[in-house]
Amino acid sequence: MDAELIAAVRRFNRTVTQRVGALDDEYMARGRPLAQARVLWEIGPRGAEVAALRARLGLDSGHLSRLLRALETDGLVTVGPSDQVGGDGRVRVATLTGTGRAEWSELDKRSDEFASSILEPLTAQRRQRLVAAMAEVERLLVASMVVIEPCPPGDPRARACMRAYAREVARRFDDGFDPARSNAVHDEDLVPPAGVLLLATLNAEPVGCGAVKLHRDAPAEIKRVWVADTVRGLGVGRRMLDELERHAVDRGWTTVRLDTNRNLTEAIAMYRSAGYREVEPYNAEPYAHHWFEKCLAP
Repeated sequence: MDAELIAAVRRFNRTVTQRVGALDDEYMARGRPLAQARVLWEIGPRGAEVAALRARLGLDSGHLSRLLRALETDGLVTVGPSDQVGGDGRVRVATLTGTGRAEWSELDKRSDEFASSILEPLTAQRRQRLVAAMAEVERLLVASMVVIEPCPPGDPRARACMRAYAREVARRFDDGFDPARSNAVHDEDLVPPAGVLLLATLNAEPVGCGAVKLHRDAPAEIKRVWVADTVRGLGVGRRMLDELERHAVDRGWTTVRLDTNRNLTEAIAMYRSAGYREVEPYNAEPYAHHWFEKCLAP
């Protein structure tokens, strides 16, 4: 990694932590550090499952437990089993007390005031520049938080992504989508050494998937690439494609191919920009209008 890039990121981190008060013992003069204030904010008036908090904030269970105990000691939060009818009693939920809701409202008000204090010294033009730059930084940081790794095809998260894929293509294809008509992709096709399914997650939640089948004596075949609306435009689809190609290369394949529907214009553009060239049909997939192939560099 380029040393200058790393140094620039470190400078940015130091400036941000100082400006937002991350080093202060009392965040926004409320008598508690930033970490506790953030957990209180994330719980919010509606409450939150502890497991969801842990995933959303990227905290280990021990650290989150200590933060929640501190908030409980201050009388701001209660933590207990879910009281939803028919709910799983093992699910722990954090809920704001009356005092906690008042503190949340005060934190909300002071957060607005703090944001205004950042913008106020700047001219109108510089405010727009800052907000636009923040939005871009946020998008890129979210993109860097997406994790792509192999996943068993029977995993519930993988199943959820496959269902989301089927729903989306059914909406976009001219004649809908019936998995029974499409060329089958069986679980055993996506388990090494026959192939692999990759899952993309953001804060432990599935946001994308893709698979590659490693055909004996034939090019590898990419299947079922899907990315959730929440992370589209962040380069996750291209990263997924690159990882699937890398998986094929690592296992000795030198060529990869795929088919796609004419209505998936964004996917077609991505494949072409990634170096895929259109070829004659190599299968009888009823929903395909385009077939692509790419030679893989070792």
